[in-house]
Amino acid sequence: MTAFFRARRGRAFAFRFRDPFDFASSPPGQAAGPLDERLGTGDGTRTAFPLVKHYGESAPQTRRITRPVAGTVRVALGGVEMTSGWALGALGEVQFEEAPPVGAAVTAGFEFDVPVRFGDDQLSVSLAGFRAGEIPSIPLVEVREA
Repeated sequence: MTAFFRARRGRAFAFRFRDPFDFASSPPGQAAGPLDERLGTGDGTRTAFPLVKHYGESAPQTRRITRPVAGTVRVALGGVEMTSGWALGALGEVQFEEAPPVGAAVTAGFEFDVPVRFGDDQLSVSLAGFRAGEIPSIPLVEVREA
């Protein structure tokens, strides 16, 4: 752990982190499916749709997903899964070869990692704690990417 921390120079450099409680577009315990999250609606000209995850119902929030896990992204257009005609671009953007037709729902399912950095520049580690089975608290801060 110390070597990993030092390689990132404390909080200077971000890295990918798999949040064990929130790492997929699907509900916990279910596989990601192509209808999980609505990315937008086709207008006949737009070809790029960023991956997002929605939270809550009464006061919904939208989280931009910039680090999808390779090979897990599934896309649907108008409720029909597309196995071709699209590619995953930089920072989790679904790019269609042809613009989706007007009114077509663009949806996707995926697993994702979160870009984070360490919250501190110092790491307090005690061998006595590790021998006792105790893991130190290591604060992480999510990094927002454009």
